[in-house]
Amino acid sequence: MISRTAEYALRAVVNLAEAGGGPATAREISENIGVSAGYLAKVLRTLSHADLVLAQRGVGGGFTLAKDPGDITILEVLEACDGYTGPILRCPVGKHNELCALHQLLNSTTEMIGRAFGETTIADVANPGHNGSVHAETAAQSR
Repeated sequence: MISRTAEYALRAVVNLAEAGGGPATAREISENIGVSAGYLAKVLRTLSHADLVLAQRGVGGGFTLAKDPGDITILEVLEACDGYTGPILRCPVGKHNELCALHQLLNSTTEMIGRAFGETTIADVANPGHNGSVHAETAAQSR
């Protein structure tokens, strides 16, 4: 459901949030999260283009979060990597012209997941005890 690129992006952003705001190089982040530095550099460029991370070159440079971790949602990171995954407009099995039961199930599930990702911030993941978004409440409701 979440691409490998999006997973690595989430790991990188959470790692930057846990680092406390100082810059980290792609190599440092890659070592911390267990991803090759070359691939991670591409992921970080994607996050930079989405204005989620800042890149500073030179001595003392590296990557930092562009916003406070409490202001970046999981959904923003996923959308930066994979684009918007909105409602399904065609039958996934190619048999129906209208919304069938499968369409309805997939669309309602996608909407619920999108809402949960949109309400959960990087701070929630990096620091689960903080008093940020309602991710714990959302998780409790889905049980």
